[in-house]
Amino acid sequence: MVVGAGMVGAACALHAAAAGLRTVLVDRGPVAGGTTGAGEGNLLVSDKEPGPELGLALLSARLWQGLTERHKLGATAEYEAKGGLVVASGEEGLRALLDFAAAQRRSGVEAVPVPADGLHELEPRLAEGLAGGVHYPQDAQVQPALAAARLVRAARDLGAEARFGTTVTAVLRTPDGAVRGVRTDRGDIHAPAVVNAAGTWGGEVAALAGVRLPVLPRRGFVLVTEPLPARTVRHKVYAADYVADVASDSADLQTSAVVEATAAGPVLIGASRERVGFDRTFSLPVVRRLAAQALALFPVLRDVATLRAYTGFRPYLPDHLPAIGPDPRAPGLHHACGHEGAGIGLAPATGHLIAQCLTGVRPDLDLTPFRPDRFTAEEATP
Repeated sequence: MVVGAGMVGAACALHAAAAGLRTVLVDRGPVAGGTTGAGEGNLLVSDKEPGPELGLALLSARLWQGLTERHKLGATAEYEAKGGLVVASGEEGLRALLDFAAAQRRSGVEAVPVPADGLHELEPRLAEGLAGGVHYPQDAQVQPALAAARLVRAARDLGAEARFGTTVTAVLRTPDGAVRGVRTDRGDIHAPAVVNAAGTWGGEVAALAGVRLPVLPRRGFVLVTEPLPARTVRHKVYAADYVADVASDSADLQTSAVVEATAAGPVLIGASRERVGFDRTFSLPVVRRLAAQALALFPVLRDVATLRAYTGFRPYLPDHLPAIGPDPRAPGLHHACGHEGAGIGLAPATGHLIAQCLTGVRPDLDLTPFRPDRFTAEEATP
């Protein structure tokens, strides 16, 4: 069974059902009622440095293409293989960006340097005076709530059962410690394996099984503009310092412009990061900073109305890698959480790898870097 009906949980349920496993998906709320519903829908390889997470992203990019073809996500979930454009404002930043892209290319990423005089061929409304950038054709975008709902529907078509509005209150374990299902406010569900796909609340589910997983919430705001003409912004465009913000361990506020259009017309503006617990208080200074940074990239947005802003919590783990795979501390418990801001993009690979673990197939990727018991005692205490 799978706990959590966000994007990762939906992908886990779909891949488990496709592997022939009897699957039950449980969530205390609706589909995409947590972090997924507050996401931008990023499917990125551009922000991943060479290493385990990039390998996961590249596998996921391939799987997203297959899911899109099988389930028509372009029509039902606004999947767009639009590509990404990362830009640098100065020469020093551009040199660092080009070095980063060169290392990514050695790991299989398509990363095409773009000189300053070539930026406007890709983005005609981009600001003048930028030093250059890198084009990432593999980056894509999806409407996350719609995509999660579509994957859940596909899992149900394969025989999976979904129980929404059902809160897990305990993880059932045998006297020798093996997991045998969950207790919910609507009764017990018995299963030989439980997948913790609870996202930002993954640490709480782990604790129900008697193990520690130091998942912390990292708050972010997103601005939504009024609908704009098609191709006002053609790619997912962000400033090069976004990569450093993603990798930062700081709890303090960090913002870096990320601008992207949606199929419906509005433009999404992010991204901010700060560790403030589950505080949902609206912060006008944060959204003002995001707006100013977006205007520095796209002056055309100056006279565009902002319709709303929303906030969500990314599931943060200390080393910025998700927990994926079986937990040796609780046989039968598997984790699929802690993806921070990359869960939408990494969901298909995570679900695929979890299904391989559940069926005894050797995973396509080495899961050692993602082991849920990898943290020290100090790290495991949020």
